Amino acid sequence: MKGSIAMIGATVGALLLGAPSVQAAEPGPEAPIRAAYAITAKQLASAGSKPVSAPWQPPHRDRLMSKALAALFARDDLYQQEAGEMGNLGADPFLSGQDGEIKSLRVTVTEAPANGRALVTAAFRSFRQPVSVRFRMVEEGGAWRIDDIINRIDGKDYPVREALSQPYECGSFMNKPCKR
Repeated sequence: MKGSIAMIGATVGALLLGAPSVQAAEPGPEAPIRAAYAITAKQLASAGSKPVSAPWQPPHRDRLMSKALAALFARDDLYQQEAGEMGNLGADPFLSGQDGEIKSLRVTVTEAPANGRALVTAAFRSFRQPVSVRFRMVEEGGAWRIDDIINRIDGKDYPVREALSQPYECGSFMNKPCKR
């Protein structure tokens, strides 16, 4: 009896040592959206001397956004620095407005992941008004990233990627220096 218990113990031990470790599930496509709204909430609350960067600004954008969308935001930032003018976005794409608040946030996957793409919707209340922002997500570098942000205003969709892709009057990337 002792021998068989020891043998069972050794077999169970060998199985446990050889068993693959259980990993936590990879975050879904909604994870970057939740992170972006956590940053936005901190940004809205930090109206003091130590401002928090927006989700589309460093250091957040490279972690939350696809390389292509991050590059468009970086180009818009560069234009603003060189021209001293507002870039191609006139509002906070996460708030779908120039200012706002985030109350009763709900983040849902509205198109399930397929072929490395998904659609996520963030719905919340801002100044007592319902707001809905859609996010096209892409799998990139082993993680989900925001590939576009779609605001809907007065029944019309406004994709951020489209706005950021518009030409600028000047800029080092346009081979035409800006006069400041």
